Amino acid sequence: MKTRIFEITPNNLTFEIIQNILENDIKLKLSEESRRLIQKSKNYLDKKLEASEKPIYGINTGFGALCDIEISKDELSKLQENLVISHACNIGTEVPADVVKLMLLLKAHALSKGNSAVQVKTVERIIDLFNYNVLPLVYEQGSLGASGDLAPLAMLFLPLIGLGEVNFEGEKTDAKKVLERFGWSPIKLEAKEGLALLNGTQFMSAHAVYTLLKTFRIIDQGDIIGALSLDAFNGLIEPFSENIQKVRPHKGQCTTAVNFRKLLKGSELMAEPKVHIQDPYSFRCIPQVHGAVKDAVNYVAGVVETEINSVTDNPTVFPDDDQIISGGNFHGEPLALVLDFLAIALSELGSISERRTYRLISGERKLPEFLVAKSGINSGFMIPQYAAASIVSQNKQLCTPSSVDSIPSSNEQEDHVSMGGNGATKALKVVLNTEKIIAIELYNAAQAMEFRRPLKTSSFLEKFIKEYREKVAFVEHDVVMYEGINKTIEFLNETEIRRLP
Repeated sequence: MKTRIFEITPNNLTFEIIQNILENDIKLKLSEESRRLIQKSKNYLDKKLEASEKPIYGINTGFGALCDIEISKDELSKLQENLVISHACNIGTEVPADVVKLMLLLKAHALSKGNSAVQVKTVERIIDLFNYNVLPLVYEQGSLGASGDLAPLAMLFLPLIGLGEVNFEGEKTDAKKVLERFGWSPIKLEAKEGLALLNGTQFMSAHAVYTLLKTFRIIDQGDIIGALSLDAFNGLIEPFSENIQKVRPHKGQCTTAVNFRKLLKGSELMAEPKVHIQDPYSFRCIPQVHGAVKDAVNYVAGVVETEINSVTDNPTVFPDDDQIISGGNFHGEPLALVLDFLAIALSELGSISERRTYRLISGERKLPEFLVAKSGINSGFMIPQYAAASIVSQNKQLCTPSSVDSIPSSNEQEDHVSMGGNGATKALKVVLNTEKIIAIELYNAAQAMEFRRPLKTSSFLEKFIKEYREKVAFVEHDVVMYEGINKTIEFLNETEIRRLP
């Protein structure tokens, strides 16, 4: 089978393109257009250095607070190598392999635009690491998200110069050994290259993309599971009516209401006469809450898509305008703010989900307490709700914004930082937590639905339950509950995003 190739060009990446690359193990190739642009900026910088006697930040000067110290021409390569080595102080827990791959992809894409004056072979080696799954060890802690993601990007690119460690073929090994295996010589970094590699927002933006790809699926599944809970709880469809949304027409709210009307179309349970006239907010206000989450996520996605298609290193080279500008495109504030927003939004999706779980086990509306036939001797679904509540509480703690903090660095030269790196790692934790919370809701909602038999929900949800039951059985008496929860999480991970009916 012929290996599929994605050609890196200056053109914009999209979430769909990135998801396709990751899920289908598509390889990367540098386009001729990008190769030309990269070489053009490199040639321009080389000529500029030959002709100019003025200091150019980070190219023939020190870095950060050392920007006033000029470096001789014969030490420019050593300057860039030392930069990578000295900044490699990233520590903590390893980030997921797909995030590392995304960091490589996003950096190669940013460099392909021809504003960074790097060598073509440097970009090609980054692509080699991606294509051969030679994944540098990168950890969660160490980025201030201001001069870009200095520490994690230094870790990412140590292997370019034959240093550091990589994950390769299931093992951690010295990068030097893997380079020797492939016959790759370490890259000798030239003027500006170390700075181009380390300045940038690819740690934050890779986390943002990875987190959003999970979020898109979780949002769709949240509607499906919420609809199942609503029907199992014998809830009302009126709050999802078109007229209610028309007089408060937030886009996400309207979309959610439409989704629920489609999901529950044909439900025998929904058609049953109701003795109650209102539902609790966790059911009645689903359009407003799920909808607001959708709107927040769409806003975040727009900012992130702009970021991954931007040049974020410094200084920036403009060959056609004969300019080398030292600016601040590496500052992570745009990402830091929206990553905090994303965490808050997904935390709310988890919060309302846990409340529906609580209602399902509370013994209301002729459902048995804790969703088990013989309660007392059986505790049933009592404790999964505890687990959901615990995770919801942790999400609240994680949602303290990172972006409101700033600790100056580099002897006050970098006197305002975004802390977007911390925002990125905790946003991912919140999304993974929310996945667990909605999985617990599904575990409960599917159980509750069995106590409504012989009445059926909609054909779409009946099919969903049938597929779910192939992995997770109905609970007749007490079982080891964590197994059911973990199988439910697996089911949600394995289930493709479904097109609503």
